[in-house]
Amino acid sequence: MCVQTSALKDLRAESAADLKQIRNPDEVGSDAQFFAVSYLSRTPLAVDDVESALTELDPSGVPAADRLRNALLKKVKGVADHLDEVSPIDAVDDAEGIVPDVDKRVQSLTPPQPDLLALTKKDPQLAAAYKRAEQCSPGWNPDEEAASPTPTGPLPKAADGKNIDACSDGECEVLVTSPVWITANGVDVHVTPGDDSVTFETPSAVMRLGGQGGVAKWGDDLKVTVVAQNKDGAVLKFTIP
Repeated sequence: MCVQTSALKDLRAESAADLKQIRNPDEVGSDAQFFAVSYLSRTPLAVDDVESALTELDPSGVPAADRLRNALLKKVKGVADHLDEVSPIDAVDDAEGIVPDVDKRVQSLTPPQPDLLALTKKDPQLAAAYKRAEQCSPGWNPDEEAASPTPTGPLPKAADGKNIDACSDGECEVLVTSPVWITANGVDVHVTPGDDSVTFETPSAVMRLGGQGGVAKWGDDLKVTVVAQNKDGAVLKFTIP
């Protein structure tokens, strides 16, 4: 619960920052529509991840805590279901309308009250579990647990090296060091690695992901995760959702 509460807090902050950038691009010549398409590609996936994680949580045995989890899951599911109907291509026609609406829904993803911390003050069993869980400590940082290299570190070895043909069935892990067309599970994707991001272009959408951990998805046909990325290129993992 602490992990997912933290994830939602970060998501709300990132969404607000993205909305501000889309409305006022801070780079000369930046295209707000480009950022909007990227935002509508990433945000629904982030909400889906939280929904999946909450769904997989086992009952705690503490009725109040389980009610909190169920209430939060219901709220997240409602937003996830709505965002499933949103397509990145919507930003082409109405970026100023669709992006603020999505951000408004993301900002609604706050923990129901009383929240988990408040419940610990009423239940000794929950308080003990909360105290033992390092993920609930104020200084906990999920990034500190990640074993993957930092964006400035060396890139890890890709399972399929630079062999982009290995992606034809939709399942591969490749190193990309220059712009290239990759065909995976019937989807043609033009990949352009940059110093601090990777851009994915298809006939219907353009997505730019910054750094490692980013995820792009094309319906039920294809998903790509940025395993690692730096100025030398990117290691990309293609899968079928």
